[in-house]
Amino acid sequence: MLCAARAAARGRRVLLVDHATSLAEKIRISGGGRCNFTNRVVAAGNFLSQNPHFCRSALARYRPQDFIALVERHGIRYHEKTLGQLFCDDSSQQIIDMLVHECDDGQVDWAAPVTIESVEQTPAARFVVHTDHGNFDAAALVVATGGLSIPKIGATDLGYRIARQFDLPVVPPRPALVPLTLDAETLAALAPLAGAAFDVVARCADGEFRERALITHRGLSGPAILQISSYWQQACAAGHPEPVRLDLLPDHNALDWLAEHADSQALLGNQLGELLPKRFAKAWADLHGWQTPMRQIGNKLRQQIAAQLADWSLAPSGTQGFAKAEVTLGGVDTRALSSKTMAALKVPGLYFIGEVVDVTGHLGGYNFQWAWSSAVAAGDAL
Repeated sequence: MLCAARAAARGRRVLLVDHATSLAEKIRISGGGRCNFTNRVVAAGNFLSQNPHFCRSALARYRPQDFIALVERHGIRYHEKTLGQLFCDDSSQQIIDMLVHECDDGQVDWAAPVTIESVEQTPAARFVVHTDHGNFDAAALVVATGGLSIPKIGATDLGYRIARQFDLPVVPPRPALVPLTLDAETLAALAPLAGAAFDVVARCADGEFRERALITHRGLSGPAILQISSYWQQACAAGHPEPVRLDLLPDHNALDWLAEHADSQALLGNQLGELLPKRFAKAWADLHGWQTPMRQIGNKLRQQIAAQLADWSLAPSGTQGFAKAEVTLGGVDTRALSSKTMAALKVPGLYFIGEVVDVTGHLGGYNFQWAWSSAVAAGDAL
């Protein structure tokens, strides 16, 4: 919608074709229904891609401040949560209405909901979209189909099929920002910890995030885990799967903290309950066979405990899949696209924007900002 509105504002005749029966459902459900529409601070380092510098151009030319200005122009009230995340005060429907209004101002035409049957390019280099409501042709085609995440609200692989049809490479899609699963043996061992949530620093490969983690009956979740899942997936895709490592005491040096309480008569789990949820602390100490009085812990064991507290390693067995993923890792290979216009380098008139492209943001409004920035790059180039 933003791409359509930008192109229409420049005098282009625009038709927006959509198969969905409910408009912009992913915007509607995001942020608990309040839409985390951007982040105040956005940089290339907040994104994963096989071509990590690709996103710089679009992000520099349409910044969070630009989208915030649009939101303010439409009178939408918003607030900032932690880590620069911006949400609507009222409802994500306001962002959808804003985008529809922008399209209406530019007299964008709509064909929705329709089933897209196929796409072809004519000898005259025009694109024809065949649908169950007739055929539409144009000099340029923008593919803004999203990724595979959350299929129940309409996600499909159409964008990837179109890319492959025109011989554009596609980085294999994987679930991202997704809960991780653990094998049955590990789950059985962690069963007493299920339901516990706590602050951690989560690490895997090049990723590191300080947020909440959650032990579930299927594995690991919470913001820290969703964040690190993208890096775990990337390591797996490279053929070098790594464990997820959790620092359970991010505000303390674990060895120093244990030494400070070396004379305590409290059991380890009870002492840890000062810093961690009490039920989790006791169960974690029990899990390792360390539920012993602090004063009976010798130097060697103290070092072992400290190492686990600072770097508790868990090996995921997989993810909960696209049904639970917030976004998709991978997509149309950016090396086949112009970073300035989002156009396919070898197919004049064909553009790819948003989640369908191999640019995946961190949790916290970054994926929406990529959607806005890439949309404007294409819309201003049409």
